Amino acid sequence: MKKRLILTGFSGMVVGVALASLAFRVLTPRNVLAAPQAAPAAEAAKAGKAKGKQVASTAPCGPNIPGELGVNTAKDSRCFELRFYRVDPTRDGVGQFKGGINELHKRFREGELEVFKKNGVDVMAVWQNLDEPGTLVYLLSYKDRAAREAGWAAFNADPKWTELRLKYFVPLNSTITYMSATDYSPLK
Repeated sequence: MKKRLILTGFSGMVVGVALASLAFRVLTPRNVLAAPQAAPAAEAAKAGKAKGKQVASTAPCGPNIPGELGVNTAKDSRCFELRFYRVDPTRDGVGQFKGGINELHKRFREGELEVFKKNGVDVMAVWQNLDEPGTLVYLLSYKDRAAREAGWAAFNADPKWTELRLKYFVPLNSTITYMSATDYSPLK
């Protein structure tokens, strides 16, 4: 009887931990359901009012950050944007969405980087996330927030981007982080 109580208690604890973990995952806010086809900040702010969408930040980014936020940032920092694109297999084949991580890599390889460069966006690095194989990570930089907004507006209007987006319409969830270098960072 004592052994049965211990097993029952252990099973209950396992179920409780599993349910708590599931609840945490469900209730924790997720960032964006936008793919690179997402709009630049001004349009994303309008679209972001829809539940579950991340609104693009309009906070200062780059050099001369005012106030408390700028205390530890370099006065000559660029505006950095770190983007995580997670392929969403649950939406593959839904509507026009098709493809996975390999198609996303093809899109970048076949011209997305050139479209960024052509439109004034500096792609500093692109990585394959080894811990999450369905995730592509890349780092962009700009002179400042205004250059970021102008670069994305030009990027989204570029016919080559439209061609690539339609050819490789990969379903993505993305996380976007804006950063300015600290005053002691070697990379500014």
